[in-house]
Amino acid sequence: MAVTAGSPDAAEIGAAAAPLLAIGLMGAGMIGAAAAGRFWVGIVLAVLAGSGLAILALALGTASLPHPAFTALAFLVAAVSFAARGALFALSGGAKGWWIALAVVAGEAAIILTAWKEPGALPDWLLVLLPAQWATMAIEASLTGAGEQIAIAALVALGGTAAATMLVAKLWPRRWTYAVMFTTWIALSALVWHSGYAEQAQGGSVQAGTQVMALDGNS
Repeated sequence: MAVTAGSPDAAEIGAAAAPLLAIGLMGAGMIGAAAAGRFWVGIVLAVLAGSGLAILALALGTASLPHPAFTALAFLVAAVSFAARGALFALSGGAKGWWIALAVVAGEAAIILTAWKEPGALPDWLLVLLPAQWATMAIEASLTGAGEQIAIAALVALGGTAAATMLVAKLWPRRWTYAVMFTTWIALSALVWHSGYAEQAQGGSVQAGTQVMALDGNS
């Protein structure tokens, strides 16, 4: 965010800020809910983390949010989705649930940051499976105003996985409900893919790569 501060290029700002905001929401929401064993704690922590990062971006000189209502909606839906997963980890893993959450966050964060730093290094089908990538797409659209159709599909996917996760938690310890969650996750990943994600990813790789090289050159 500090590197892109003051940049007039909304796409550059969105490409840099969106994954950081998504990972911040995911880490605070999922790990917080898993550690506390409370769904609402994860939501509160995720919203606070996202809001804090957004305020930091504005303080650094990043252009004002062009779609604040959509940004707030993306934060809230992502917070609910990530907190639901964290609460399920607390339920299934007990005192070690937050370690599971930490591992999941670290894994998805590594993939998302790798995809941003090295566009094209990872297959698009892998990225579209990650809820962190869904949050990234929704937040980036709210910052740039581009890709609204994909952003809506990403929000639907986040909300759908949250509902499926909460269903599993409610019916715990019936393990068969995991099949429902897995099926929902795959179906919603397909929804995001067919919303235009593949076409945007192919067209955006060159642009993202150019932005990254420009940032590196200015470092």
